[in-house]
Amino acid sequence: MGEPAARRRASGLGFALASALAFGGSGPFARPLIDAGVGPLQVTWLRVAGAALLLLPLAIRHRRALRTHPWLLLAYGAFPMAGVQACYFAAISRIPVGVALLIEFLGPILVVAWIRVVRRQRVPRAAAVGVVLALAGLACLVEVWAGVRFDPIGLALALGAAFCQAGYFLLSDAAGDEVDPLAVISYGALVAAAVITVFARPWTLPWQLLTGDVHIAGATTSALVSVVWLAFVSTAVAYVTGVWAVRRLSPTVAGAVSYLEVLTAIVLAWLMLGEALTSVQLLGAVIVVAGAFVGQKAVGSGDGTDRGGDVPAASRTGT
Repeated sequence: MGEPAARRRASGLGFALASALAFGGSGPFARPLIDAGVGPLQVTWLRVAGAALLLLPLAIRHRRALRTHPWLLLAYGAFPMAGVQACYFAAISRIPVGVALLIEFLGPILVVAWIRVVRRQRVPRAAAVGVVLALAGLACLVEVWAGVRFDPIGLALALGAAFCQAGYFLLSDAAGDEVDPLAVISYGALVAAAVITVFARPWTLPWQLLTGDVHIAGATTSALVSVVWLAFVSTAVAYVTGVWAVRRLSPTVAGAVSYLEVLTAIVLAWLMLGEALTSVQLLGAVIVVAGAFVGQKAVGSGDGTDRGGDVPAASRTGT
């Protein structure tokens, strides 16, 4: 009994790490496409449309969910999946990858605010601590004392990604355990692809750029490498391994490991794009992650939203 359980936990940790690393690589691989002239919305479309195609067999397998929970699948595809990724890619076209992702990770803090202000429910003291930490870290990250060092539109777009991520937490709380996360992921990708098609207008996409080269980490490689990475690794693989992780670990442990996505994105952005944060910004990054983690744990305990606080590692919004 003990040995299989230990092996199960070890494999779960491996899947959680793989999911965090796969998600963390989305920004550094998307940025070269954007710099080459592909619009952020078009990059988002390439990512979700490719993932939708890869995840289509899962959608067919879980087609019953489409009949039983159509509005949940539509909402998940429109906001957490399409909204988060579109806002995030638009943000990284204006501000550093690491900064955009850290602001997006304020989603749990926004959930705490929603519970307190809109639902008028008391929140645990730890949630208030998480809010204070996250805001203090954000102040260090953008260096408010210097008049905010980053493009305000980029910061607003990153905050939009955070709001969409918060929507995911609330949708997860509403759904509970009624829908298989693999069904939510697969149909979410299909819905997101359909929604983004309207705005990205892929028929105007500069397809010739995808057959050309982009510069990644000082090397020249085919633009298709970035497209395949985004659709296959940073979306399909990232989501599915996240589900496998949470089924082998406790949601809290899997959620904690998922925060390595931030570290991965910052390190890869530094190595591949030359985007380095100052020491003060790195301190702010640590504080933001600590605050978001504390806030997420608080949302998942003692206030009736346990599912919304813990499920994110199972079927995350992803970036």
